[in-house]
Amino acid sequence: MTGHVTVGLDESSEGLAAARWAAYEAALRGVPLHLVHVEEWPVTPEIPQTFTQSLVERYEALLRDTADRARRDHPGLEVTAELLQGRAIDELTRAANEAEVTALGSRGLGRLLGFLIGSVSLGVVAKTRSPVVLVRPQGSDATASTSEKPSGGRLRIVLGLDVSQSCDPLLAFAFEQAARRSAALQVVHSWSLPATYTYAAILDPDVGSGLGQHAAQALTDTLRPWRVKFPQVDVTETAVMATPASELVQASQGADLVVVGRRSSRPVGPHVGHVTQAVIHHSSAPVAIVPYE
Repeated sequence: MTGHVTVGLDESSEGLAAARWAAYEAALRGVPLHLVHVEEWPVTPEIPQTFTQSLVERYEALLRDTADRARRDHPGLEVTAELLQGRAIDELTRAANEAEVTALGSRGLGRLLGFLIGSVSLGVVAKTRSPVVLVRPQGSDATASTSEKPSGGRLRIVLGLDVSQSCDPLLAFAFEQAARRSAALQVVHSWSLPATYTYAAILDPDVGSGLGQHAAQALTDTLRPWRVKFPQVDVTETAVMATPASELVQASQGADLVVVGRRSSRPVGPHVGHVTQAVIHHSSAPVAIVPYE
């Protein structure tokens, strides 16, 4: 399949919100939308064939209705659908690796404590080689559009950035999203004093301010070539001495999209860092997790 946007679809309000986000994203990119539902029910002789057939018909109807809605909302959008059987994490990871970006539903911690720990969404995020966006319903309307129009002003995208690492895929994704959506981009870099500096900073507060200036300058230097490449994007820079997780969660309030990274070459295997975990759990905005080396 050519370049496309994929969504892992189910009947939940989170899954339907992800489908709407993905349809809008596909329309913006000018690529097809691919709907995927993975059915994990055990196929054994003990399960009546009439029951399995009714499930197939039920999920085929879900795919068909969602595809029809996407075409209505975005005339001219090409939509395909696929009903798969297998282990959801494996099938969705395979589908995500073939897509430009994949959207999945997310509940966070608000409704069910720890839902994402070991969940399908988090399992896909930890394994895929392509960006995944986790989406949850906005407001009381589970089928309301997400991040399609400013609710009271210009769209805002938040990017969490660690300037000590090279992360061009993360920067490229955030700047392209901002340019595509005509959104402002807020780049947040949080830093902390090394343990060896703590006592010295108490004796001389200028030690901390000096490190802060260095962090701010490093952020400016990192963003300079991207500002040149995307002159139409309104960028603000924030370098602050704070815990990265708490600072990003705070910055995510009122944002339309939060972009964070995931190291894809960790020696311990697939893993989602604690900062990304915190943002996934506590951000009400869609969260894009971009893997990079």
